[in-house]
Amino acid sequence: MIPLASAPVLAGIRDDFFSWDWVADHTEEIQEATVQHLQLTLIALFFGFLISAVLATVSLRFRWTYTPITWVSGVLYSIPSLALFAFLVPITGLTTTTAEIGLVSYTLLILVRNMVAGVDGVPDHVKEAADGMGYTGARRFLSIDLRLATPTIVAGLRIAAVTTVGLVTITALIGQGGYGSLIDDGLSRNFSTPVVVGAVLSVVVAISFDLALVLAEWIVTPWSRRSAGAR
Repeated sequence: MIPLASAPVLAGIRDDFFSWDWVADHTEEIQEATVQHLQLTLIALFFGFLISAVLATVSLRFRWTYTPITWVSGVLYSIPSLALFAFLVPITGLTTTTAEIGLVSYTLLILVRNMVAGVDGVPDHVKEAADGMGYTGARRFLSIDLRLATPTIVAGLRIAAVTTVGLVTITALIGQGGYGSLIDDGLSRNFSTPVVVGAVLSVVVAISFDLALVLAEWIVTPWSRRSAGAR
């Protein structure tokens, strides 16, 4: 029978489908998978955002570079993850580096496009007003353009974060999978509990990242709240 405490959560689920005893006996393994999943995701988002910021800045400064930059990042984004990891393993081995190269490459197209679109979306009259107040190009870019582009940039970061959380599970195939290792273990043994745990926790982490970024945007864009209040 399912323990009384867990009945509201797993009402109607068969004992042979989910085992709370397995969860209790493998809490340390689940914790390690959680730490690894978060580490892989955060590292990928950090370097993906950093590289994308450089590429977006180059694209905005030299407009002719935007097309080749998005073309290359689009090609990387279109490569199936299994094929990309298979290509990288002979070069970088079954390492975190292999996982991160793949994960970072999938963030570039999303982030570069949103960064450029965000800056391009700043109204011309705002830019002209800043220029009239004596802002230099670099100062206006950092103080005005980037601030007003924040919602669009964060929207791209949210998509990249959720996508990365899902892709991290696939890196279990090279021994770096976080929750993917639980899913792979369950599938290999035809045992559903670790599969369910890995899948559910992946969803929880993805939602948590999304909510955290929404909160961060709310904090760093107080003018948006004032505008909404004025309406």
